[in-house]
Amino acid sequence: MKYKENTKVLSQEQIAPGVYSMWISTEKIAAEAKAGQFISLYCSDASRILPRPISICEVDSKNNALRIVYRVVGKGTDEFSHYCAGDTIPVLGPLGNGFSLRDKKAMLIAGGIGIPPMVELAKELKANGVEEIISVIGYRDGDLFLKKELEQYGTVYVATEDGSAGTKGNVMNAIDEHGLTADVIYSCGPKPMLKAVQAFGLKHEIETQLSLEEKMACGVGACLACVCQSKEVDDHSHVHNKRVCKDGPVFDAREVEL
Repeated sequence: MKYKENTKVLSQEQIAPGVYSMWISTEKIAAEAKAGQFISLYCSDASRILPRPISICEVDSKNNALRIVYRVVGKGTDEFSHYCAGDTIPVLGPLGNGFSLRDKKAMLIAGGIGIPPMVELAKELKANGVEEIISVIGYRDGDLFLKKELEQYGTVYVATEDGSAGTKGNVMNAIDEHGLTADVIYSCGPKPMLKAVQAFGLKHEIETQLSLEEKMACGVGACLACVCQSKEVDDHSHVHNKRVCKDGPVFDAREVEL
């Protein structure tokens, strides 16, 4: 079930250039939110009608709070970056379908602003008894936001495009360098990265769940602005469209067309 609430900002800080971490209090959303889901935040400027979808980074259901980590990419997110504790934000959520947790050795693969949802995912996997959690995370440079959070739940491998930390290159280079594998893969990030992860998972016959990053408008599946092409797992000749916001954002790698 989704709810529309006027949430209150509990805290906000900049954790990397252009990247902000915000905790908000909610009455109902936090109680039902899960790793891989997202919320839609509404701007106070009436000229910006459509909400901004942002993935959930952490859930604190005991204290009815959510954490989001986002990058400033436009006027909407720039507005959010100026909010302070006590400010209110209209929020709709939780939205979308999250990750399906498996009791198996897990590898979390993420890049850029696809890293935030991995924090709650790692937390939930650990709470569900998964003993071995590997995170492979990619950055442009040495601003390694959320690395310490992920280290609480398992081993973290880093890749940077400029070679300033970890493996020089991308997440797949780090996986190859360290010979990493797992029983199930969870991934979120830009489409080129997801395509490479998808190919890796299919090649090695590893269950792979992909969280797609797409531009969304309504966030509830009504406008069809975030449609992606997919195939039914049980019938690979049947190609059709699915809404990332409503049917996803998490999909089985075997069914989504990238």
